[in-house]
Amino acid sequence: MADFIQGLDPGKLILGGAVLSFILSPFAAPAYNLPIFLFGALVHESSDAAQSLKLFSGLLSASILFDILWVFNNEQSTLPRFLLFLLWLLKFPTAATFLAALRQRGSQFMGLGADMHGPTVWSMPGGFTSGGRDGYQVVDDEPRVNVPRGPPPPPKTTPIIAPTPQAAPGVHPGNYQSA
Repeated sequence: MADFIQGLDPGKLILGGAVLSFILSPFAAPAYNLPIFLFGALVHESSDAAQSLKLFSGLLSASILFDILWVFNNEQSTLPRFLLFLLWLLKFPTAATFLAALRQRGSQFMGLGADMHGPTVWSMPGGFTSGGRDGYQVVDDEPRVNVPRGPPPPPKTTPIIAPTPQAAPGVHPGNYQSA
């Protein structure tokens, strides 16, 4: 499912929603759809607008519920109701695509829990990490530098010197032997 959502083109989804909203504008239809999709087109063009992307994703998701309320509280003829239903269906993949883009940018969805993007880099409990450092490291701090402590102390025992092998009689060193 995630591969399907990532394969969708957000620009085409926004364009389709804006065109459908524009076609619905002379009829009895919700007035908020066209401005939301035009705002989405602006957000889509700006690559560094994480806050605007959050806002657009929230507005689009909320408008899915508002469309249901609007349809039950207002009368429409058949064609505008069908087009509004198509627009409502188009909002699901559009919202999913922009929420996935929001997640890829490392941002959090609106109003879901505490700030998990604080300065702490979390690792496995107990300080077991794959980086070779022990404990937790704060992103804002300078990285720990291992200071060499000098040469290792000399061994306490004298090393055992292995005797040099003696060549067998009749065998000269460096010659091949047959077995």
